[in-house]
Amino acid sequence: MLKTTTLCAVSLLALAAGLTQARAQETVTVYCSILEEQCRDGAALFEKATGVKVQMIRRSTGETYAQIKAESANPKGDVWWGGPGDAHLQAAEEGLTAEYKSPALAGLRDWATRHAEQSKFRTAGTYLGVLGFGVSEAVLKQRNLPEPKCWADLLDPKFKDEIQIADPASSGTAYTALATIVQLMGEDKGYAYLKGLHKNISQYTKSGIAPIKAISIGESAVGIGFLHDIVTQKLAGAPVKAIAPCEGTGYETGSVSLIKGARNEANGKKFYDWTLGVEAQTINMRLKIFSIPSNPKVVAPPEAPDFAAVKLIDYDTGKYGSSTERTRLLRKFEAEVKSLPR
Repeated sequence: MLKTTTLCAVSLLALAAGLTQARAQETVTVYCSILEEQCRDGAALFEKATGVKVQMIRRSTGETYAQIKAESANPKGDVWWGGPGDAHLQAAEEGLTAEYKSPALAGLRDWATRHAEQSKFRTAGTYLGVLGFGVSEAVLKQRNLPEPKCWADLLDPKFKDEIQIADPASSGTAYTALATIVQLMGEDKGYAYLKGLHKNISQYTKSGIAPIKAISIGESAVGIGFLHDIVTQKLAGAPVKAIAPCEGTGYETGSVSLIKGARNEANGKKFYDWTLGVEAQTINMRLKIFSIPSNPKVVAPPEAPDFAAVKLIDYDTGKYGSSTERTRLLRKFEAEVKSLPR
């Protein structure tokens, strides 16, 4: 009898240990390159929906790409969520992310599925964000500055030390701006424009949202970034205005990728699928971040900007998301633009 009781106790302990181990394995590490509040809400909602514990690490797009590359021999992350698709495509080309055909792809907008096909199913589109610039109406009035309406207007010497943009080496937003200018104007004229713009830049920030937050508190007159981020600040009460440049502008395809060699691959796939669903893509609407969702079942509220009225260029995500082109443009920017005196 004692022997039987002992065996039962051992079995129960083994079962409990097994369950504890299984629960411990129900985790996923997500590298997040969208806003802090989006990352935080996403982690909470996913945990509630699945019971899987999320370790969320928020960094800018460029920083996240660099981390995934540095960890490629021993990956510590499972999923990369958010940030412009150029960097995700570069990671895909370099074999840093894994092929995964999510069952959710079939229900997405055409541009999101094309993005997945372009990467050989190593990434997928979650949102579309249109590039432009915002102005602090208070600063313009206080300093008697004209309201810029076009990219060309930003070269006006009156805007010296009045413009902020992120560093394209660390920010996906700023790389989108770099690639946009090159495609819009041609490489030679584009870099000549960037050199002229450099004279008016007060600082190159690390993250793409920083210039938008700067204009919202009156730190700068102009901030280059995504229009939906500017609208968010305006709806929060900041005296800012979003401007789509008259010459035309580019856009980002916000992306999600499964990191190659992920330790928690099954849960990584669950999170990947979840980011393409209605619950995840409604986060932006609730936070009044009006990017265009890739899931057509997510309905934008009436205060969302009318992106149909914006003049978009034919942004070549495949070319400018390639490792060779992206690396070349960034090195050229560092050598020929950022290093110049102001």
